[in-house]
Amino acid sequence: MEQRAHFTEKLEELKMLVLRMAAMCERAVRNSLKAYFETDAVLAEEIIEADNDINELEDQIDKLVLEMLALGQPMAGDLRTVLGSGRIIINLERLGDEAVNMAHRALFLSTRPPLPHNEHMEQLADTVTRMLSMALKAFVDRDVKLAEQVCNMDNLADELYIKLLKEYISGMVTETRVVERGVHAILAIRHLERIGDLSTNVSESVIFIVQGESVKHRCKA
Repeated sequence: MEQRAHFTEKLEELKMLVLRMAAMCERAVRNSLKAYFETDAVLAEEIIEADNDINELEDQIDKLVLEMLALGQPMAGDLRTVLGSGRIIINLERLGDEAVNMAHRALFLSTRPPLPHNEHMEQLADTVTRMLSMALKAFVDRDVKLAEQVCNMDNLADELYIKLLKEYISGMVTETRVVERGVHAILAIRHLERIGDLSTNVSESVIFIVQGESVKHRCKA
């Protein structure tokens, strides 16, 4: 009985740490987009520096997951929660990395004349941030339907990414002066597309935790 109470306490600690890491990563992503669209070099530097905190928290959660698997011998739903949380933090850490990548794009572009406004770029940014927010809410609420919605939204993110890629390449062909900035814009939309993919991965882990069903590589409609 005492061992079970100890494990339950560790499980709650695990959930809280994952939520803390999720909040840090979501903030990093949103700030990186703000830095990019506003070419805010100071904010971009802050995002890059803060990534160490995300990495350290991932290490802390990794150790807790290993401890719980080794000593707690969890069964059924508890085992899925521990394993699923381990999967989620891997994707959260990568989300933090993509925020850093966006911050680097913002740093470069802050030293150059602005590129023409692109409505589809804002659409893609809005889509992937909504996907991330929904995926994290699905984890908190154990909401499979919401997680599935995120999976389906990844198709829209991919479509916007391809559309933007064509637009930026076309612009670089017709206006050679923007080539250098265009390359960084293409890298930026790739980072955004990856944020959508990683949010989908988080949603897949939510489905695994709640239903015990692995939907990796077939989450999309």
